Parts: sequence; structure tokens; C-alpha cells
Amino acid sequence: MTTIAVLGAGKIGESLLSGLLHAGHAPDDLLFTERHPERAAELTGRYGIKHVDPAAALAADVLVVAVKPQDIDPLLAEMAPAVTAEQLVVSLCAGLPTALFERRLAAGTPVVRVMPNTPMLVGQAMSAVSGGAHATDQHLDLVEELLGSVGEVVRIPEDKQDAVTALSGSGPAYFYYVVESMIDAGVLLGVPRDKAADLVVQAAVGAGAMLREGDGHPALLREAVSSPAGTTVAGVRELERHGVRAALVDAVEAARDRSAELGKAHED
Repeated sequence: MTTIAVLGAGKIGESLLSGLLHAGHAPDDLLFTERHPERAAELTGRYGIKHVDPAAALAADVLVVAVKPQDIDPLLAEMAPAVTAEQLVVSLCAGLPTALFERRLAAGTPVVRVMPNTPMLVGQAMSAVSGGAHATDQHLDLVEELLGSVGEVVRIPEDKQDAVTALSGSGPAYFYYVVESMIDAGVLLGVPRDKAADLVVQAAVGAGAMLREGDGHPALLREAVSSPAGTTVAGVRELERHGVRAALVDAVEAARDRSAELGKAHED
């Protein structure tokens, strides 16, 4: 059985461990590292998965790197003497290219770069995977299988990962921002905050379901709600007048640029 070690059991790391358990992986085949003893004890108690030190974790068949990008250098220093080309390294670190890992680790080490997002916490992740120079289709198939336990997966060229980071990686935050703003608008209009939240959140859930399950373009779905001279048309006109579409495009571009900067910060 393949052993999998999650290096850094934050929210994303924990979500992956939980998804793997639900997908049928045995707790004995899963390991994790965590710097904080209280957090480690909490996860072991919750999932029955063994907390180990980095030296033990680095012997696993698959190493899932789930630390923040700014913490990658000390981790790579620990990994370099221990990791071999027989293992698979899976990076969940935003902005960090596979070439960074390939330079620091043993020659020929297969690396797969993944951009997940926080809906992984509820089993609704969107993850994009890209193989490095030594990753085979079999490696990518394995990673897609692992991530399929916590949501949807797409395979993309690595040169599109910064764009993916801006779209689906950061994307949930943009939706939360819109929902937050609409709830505030509801309160302004006299709706109690808890009721406004119920109304807006369910509208978002329903709209998402229609986008997922329907066969129409978003513009067609919007038009279906927009009666001539009606309330929706009046609201959408204000969104256009205030440049909301352009602001969202600018936000995605800014996130893309920041993702690229994170990768360049680690270039030798």
C-alpha cells in the first residue's frame, strides 16, 4: 500500500487527510507533520492518523507539501538529503514552480504542482494539477485520484498555474466579498442581518448549482432573471455603471501577478 505523508497539517492538509480517509485509505498508511503539539494531538485524536517528525515522514512514498510558501526553504533543506527519485513530491504551495523542488531535491525526483482551494474543507475543492519534468502520467493519475476525494480536479500545463491560482485558488474570496457586500446591503434596506445572510447565501448556493447543472452560459442565466424594465436589470445596470466587471478582471490579474512574484522570490 502507498504511504502518504502530509507535511504541514493546516486547514488544507487536514482536509486532504480527512478526504483520503473517507475515500478508503487506511489510517496506518497516512502520516502528518505538525509543529504545534496541541494541534498534532487534536488531529491524531480526531482521525487516528499518526503524527511523526519530519525524518519519519520523509520516508513515505508520497510527500504532500502543504506549508505556506514563505516556509518552503527550511523544509526543502530538510527534504534534500532524504528524498529520492523513487518518491513522489506533491506541492500544494501557491506560486511555487516544480522547478524549485527539482533544483533542491535529488535528480529525477518527480514533482506535481497542485493549486487547490479552501472549499476542500467541505469536500468541494477545485484543484488544478501540473506535472514537472520527471512526473509521468502515472504520477498525475495518482495525484488526481488522491485529490478526487476532496472535490474536482483538472490537469493543466504548469505555465497556466498562476492564472489558475488567481481564478479558482483565490476565487472563493471574491465570492465571499460579493456575498458580504450583499448582506450589508440587505441590512441597509432593513432586513435583519441573520435573515439577510440566509437569503444571500442560499441565492449563491442556488446560483452555483444552476451554473454547475445547467447547460446555459452565465450570461444566458443572468438574462433569464432579467425581465424588461425589471428590478434585476436596474441592479445590473448599477453594477456596470460602477465597473464591477472591470474590477473583477483587475483583481484576477493582480492575483495572477502576485502568484508569479511568489515563484520568482525563490529563484536561484
